[in-house]
Amino acid sequence: MLSHLKKLDWLLIGSVLALCIISLLELWGIDAGAQASGKVSDYFGRQGTFLLVGLASMFFLSFFSAQIYRNYSLFLVILYFFALILLVAVLFMGSKIRGMTGWFRFGDTGFAPVELAKFAVILVLAKYFSHRHVEVYRVRHIIASGLYAGLPIALVLLQPDLGSAIVLMAIWLGMILLSGMKKRHLAVVVLTGVVIAALAWSFAFKPYQKERILTFLNPAKDPLGYSYNLIQSKIAIGAGGMLGAGLGHGSQGQLNFLPEKHTDFIFSVFAQEWGFLGVAFFFALFSIFFWRLMRIIMSAGNNFFRLFTAGYAIMIFAQVVINVGMCLGLMPITGIALPFLSYGGSNLLINMMILGVVLNIATQSKVGRIGGED
Repeated sequence: MLSHLKKLDWLLIGSVLALCIISLLELWGIDAGAQASGKVSDYFGRQGTFLLVGLASMFFLSFFSAQIYRNYSLFLVILYFFALILLVAVLFMGSKIRGMTGWFRFGDTGFAPVELAKFAVILVLAKYFSHRHVEVYRVRHIIASGLYAGLPIALVLLQPDLGSAIVLMAIWLGMILLSGMKKRHLAVVVLTGVVIAALAWSFAFKPYQKERILTFLNPAKDPLGYSYNLIQSKIAIGAGGMLGAGLGHGSQGQLNFLPEKHTDFIFSVFAQEWGFLGVAFFFALFSIFFWRLMRIIMSAGNNFFRLFTAGYAIMIFAQVVINVGMCLGLMPITGIALPFLSYGGSNLLINMMILGVVLNIATQSKVGRIGGED
């Protein structure tokens, strides 16, 4: 056991732990502010519990050879269809929060099946492309892989959860590009995406989703309504200055000007309290995280492991870009968690589980136990 722990990528683990500690500090400050105003919240305690469970899951999965996922297709099929069943079930039995039916509630704890669906899609696509990397440019493989990703995307849009649907789309598109898609096929995919987006705007998007996009294009359109969150987010980030207001002293978060400050807009709260230097440190941690993932991708001995790790990197990168982008007003507000920082057990747990698989891949790369090319 000790020898295994020594082989783990502790720079990668350290960057994630540092981000999680920042999350706990911010949630502690949010809890303190709520208590000072006579409200009760325990985001810190719950997220701390989620983190402990996530770390245990990460280390547990790091012991199991990632060859299992590559060699046993039945497991991947079962996981994929189980995720689809949960996505269907949540539409009928899930709890509606902020206009979206995407969680199963168990007392004070919720579970979002879309997080498991992201894990399943990465596994299935890595398996599919790794066995067909020589001929992945063929149209039938693009269509087949699109169906694997399209089914959960369609179900997620029915919740409706536009942010997670975009992340799933990014995973599929990123992995198929890495697998060798031809430029003309990429053009067809982009054109198809534009057509689907136009149809979704006309027939699928809810009125509030349309308003979010319209107010993104023109924030002054409804400053006290749909633009309110964006305006308060930008005020919080701009007020941070160089050094920030200090932990628990951010006016937008502590005085409740900024809604969803523990989830969607935790970056804005962090930026006001930690300032420019804190934000630079935040991006430095994610830079280390992605650098280590790139090292693992380059050293992995077969296509499945490379594609799986790349899929994980794409998923995290997409979520960071979308979340930070919407906090800065560079992207529409879609309600997506910031990995390792936003409050939420499902997102943190699944991210940690996938990280455990990636750590095993990294360990096998170091000791040369990975099998040959697929």
